[in-house]
Amino acid sequence: MIYALIGLLFVLVVFLVLAVRVVKQGYVYTIERLGKFTLAAEPGLHIIVPFIDRVGRKVNVMEQVLDIPGQEIITADNAMVGVDAVVFFQVLDAGKAAYEVANLYAAIMALTTTNLRTVMGSMDLDGTLSKRDEINARLLSVVDHATSPWGVKITRVEIKDIRPPVDISEAMARQMKAERLKRAEILEAEGDRASNILRAEGDKQSAILKAEGTREAAFRDAEARERAAEAEAKATQMVSDAISASGNQAINYFIAQEYTKAVAKFADSPNAKTILFPVEATQLIGSLGGIGELVGDALKPAEGNVTARSGTPVPKSRAGASVRASVPRSGDS
Repeated sequence: MIYALIGLLFVLVVFLVLAVRVVKQGYVYTIERLGKFTLAAEPGLHIIVPFIDRVGRKVNVMEQVLDIPGQEIITADNAMVGVDAVVFFQVLDAGKAAYEVANLYAAIMALTTTNLRTVMGSMDLDGTLSKRDEINARLLSVVDHATSPWGVKITRVEIKDIRPPVDISEAMARQMKAERLKRAEILEAEGDRASNILRAEGDKQSAILKAEGTREAAFRDAEARERAAEAEAKATQMVSDAISASGNQAINYFIAQEYTKAVAKFADSPNAKTILFPVEATQLIGSLGGIGELVGDALKPAEGNVTARSGTPVPKSRAGASVRASVPRSGDS
C-alpha cells in the first residue's frame, strides 16, 4: 500500500512537471496537440496535457535586427558597387511565423537581398549614392508586403554602406575638387565684379560731387567778384561825388591817406634793418600839396577851368595857386 502511494505520488509529480509550462516575456510558445498547432501560449503560466500536448516552437516576438551580408550589385550605368544593409522586423503572428515558412531568418535575408539588387540595379551610380532614403522606402514597401503572409512586420530597412570601386572613387574626388574650385572662382569673380561696380559708383559720385563743388565755388567766386566790383563802383561813385562836391580838398585827403600808407610800408619791409627817412611833417604836407596840384591838373575839365564851390570859373593859374596856398610852408608855424 505504501509503495502504491509512493508510485502514485511520483506519477503525479511527473505529470505536473510535464503539464506546467512557463512562457518567458518576449516569447510566444506554440502548443501542438498530437502534432497539430492548437494554441499560441502568451507569456505566463500554462497547463497542458502531458503526452498529448507539447511545445512546438519558441517564437521571439521582440523586434529583431537581421544583418544582410555585403552584396556586389551592378547599377544601371554598369558600375559595380558593394552594399551592406540591415533589416528590422517583428513577429506579430507566432503561428504563421512558425508554420508558414521553414526558416524565417533565411527567408527574410533572401527576400531582402533579391529586392536590394532589383531596386539598386534600376538606378545609376549617382542615384544610389544620393537617394538612400528612396532606396530604403522602396525596399521596406516590397519586403513588408512579401513577408506579411508569414505574420512578420518589417519595421525598417536601412542601407549601411555603399562602396563604389576605387577608380570611381578617385574620379568622384577629382570631380568634387573641380566643382569646388569652379565655385570658388565664380564667387571670386562675382566679388571682383561687385567690388568694381561699387568702386565705379563711388568714383562717379565723387566726380559728381566734385563737379558740383567746382560749379558752386565758381558761382560763389563770380558772385564775390561781382559784389566787389559793385562795391568798387559804389566807392568810386562816392569819391567822385565827394570830389564834385568839395573839389581839391577831397583829392588832397585821399592822396594824403594813400601816401601815408605807402610810407608806413617802408617800416614793414623785411630787407630793411634801418630806415632813414628825413621828412618833416611840414615837408610831407607840402609834398601832399604838390601831389594834389598834379592831380588837380589831371582832373581839370577840357576847357581848362575848375569850378569852385560858388560856381564861378577860376583860371588855371589861380587853381594851382589855391592848391599851393592851402598847404603851409615848412617855415610857418
